Amino acid sequence: MDTAPKPKAARARHAASLILLRGDPANPEMLMGMRGAKHRFLPNRLVFPGGSVDPADLRAPCATPLSERTEWALRKAANPRLAFGLASCAARELEEETGLSLGSPPDLGVLAYLMRAVAPLTAPVRFNARFFVAWDSNVTGQLGGDGELENLRYYGLQEALDLDLATPTRRVVEYLREWLAMPDADKAAAAKTFVLRAREPRRWME
Repeated sequence: MDTAPKPKAARARHAASLILLRGDPANPEMLMGMRGAKHRFLPNRLVFPGGSVDPADLRAPCATPLSERTEWALRKAANPRLAFGLASCAARELEEETGLSLGSPPDLGVLAYLMRAVAPLTAPVRFNARFFVAWDSNVTGQLGGDGELENLRYYGLQEALDLDLATPTRRVVEYLREWLAMPDADKAAAAKTFVLRAREPRRWME
């Protein structure tokens, strides 16, 4: 019998991504970019702007707080301080990685909450990620960023799904399409209950 101790699961780091939309409200385009080859998590894969929550995000200033609907959805698995930090992180990462800004300080009131994705216990890199949605009419700046994401551009929903997306990214886009078709009154309730989890780490990373 193998009595060797099992490796300790990596702690899931809180993270946030922002899906910036433009165009037709029923069938919009999404801003995405390619992760560089040196990234440990999803290298050479198309992703949304995002990253880990920093301590500074928890106390960053904001011009407008989260809407009641968005905070209510986040509070299923986050206290008020973390809920704010997740939204601040999404706004910061958008500006750093794309050059587009929700303002300085950011307007968090324009963010809608989409869903949460949690990596499996056996994954080598684990994130407890929240995904927010905003429209390009709420941002300023020139598309560019710090170079962390390459080939930044807007993709149609089906255009992205026809590409070789990583499994979690594909599931987010699929759910986004469902969410966009919902009546506004149903979106927050759906976001509060929808959590993407993966049992197989390879499926998560592929």
